[in-house]
Amino acid sequence: MNPSSSTTLSNEKVIDVLNDLLETSRDGEYGFRACAEEVDSQQLKSVFQQRAASCAAAANELAQAIRSCGGKADDGGTVTGAMHRGWVHVKGTLGANSALSMLEECERGEDAAVARYRKALKEGLPSPVLELVQRQAEGAQKNHDQIRALRDEMRNRKH
Repeated sequence: MNPSSSTTLSNEKVIDVLNDLLETSRDGEYGFRACAEEVDSQQLKSVFQQRAASCAAAANELAQAIRSCGGKADDGGTVTGAMHRGWVHVKGTLGANSALSMLEECERGEDAAVARYRKALKEGLPSPVLELVQRQAEGAQKNHDQIRALRDEMRNRKH
């Protein structure tokens, strides 16, 4: 018997973990789209649109994995994600839609995404699902690092 099989999650728990990540991906997609709509910088608008598209692709992969496990993909994102998008919109309507404030808000969202992926990776997922989650976790970390680098660059310009 494979020792890792005793720590493998039930199918129902795997679906729950994947649905949690699906919500995270949708939050990222919607959050990046909101920032793309609010920010004035064409460079950042393009970055945010690209990040939104990569989050949408991740969400599609997760939904497909959920269906292949016999589950139903949850609709929508999280309450926290909705609050994040609301904050981005409030900043935009109040005129505080500076590129820096948008990047700071996106970095907070990416921090949460990276944390949720790290948690999922500790859950004992079956091999094909684990490979998908690992690949997406690496993508979330790259998103985070890119946003952080752009934020740092923007902060340095202000000094």
